[in-house]
Amino acid sequence: MHDQPKYIPLRESAFFTDVRSARPLVEGTVARGHLRDDELLYTGKVNGADAAIFPFRVDATVMARGRDRFDIFCAPCHGRTGQGDGMVVLRGYRRPPSLHLDRLRDAPAGHFFDVITNGFGAMPEYAAQVKAEDRWAIVAYMRALQLSGHATLADVPPSERDKIQP
Repeated sequence: MHDQPKYIPLRESAFFTDVRSARPLVEGTVARGHLRDDELLYTGKVNGADAAIFPFRVDATVMARGRDRFDIFCAPCHGRTGQGDGMVVLRGYRRPPSLHLDRLRDAPAGHFFDVITNGFGAMPEYAAQVKAEDRWAIVAYMRALQLSGHATLADVPPSERDKIQP
């Protein structure tokens, strides 16, 4: 049993005439679950431009997931409120811009998705750590943070105003 014949991928083998141990993939083969044919969902773009829309309906569940993922992946640098004052910044890491800047509040949602996916400047890419749906949830939560940073009492539903402390 110790010396069983086996074929290790990408190693030479005498079994096939081309001396490969594995067969090349059939042209056009895509691994199950890896066909990224929804441009908006996987790139944040529509016809090559940053999208202003979300690829799915944003509801309370998406917002809760976005907050959870934001607190894990984004808050260490951007802070819990998006001001750019996270814990690693307080310890000397380069300060990211506040998410409340006019230029970022005016940026389309697809811009943030692209930056989370591919990184920008000192920010690393998070495509490998955060799945596409969660990146969109983070963007939705970021939009809520941006709105809350410039909200007035008139933006609060009348039924919720009594919960606000002066």
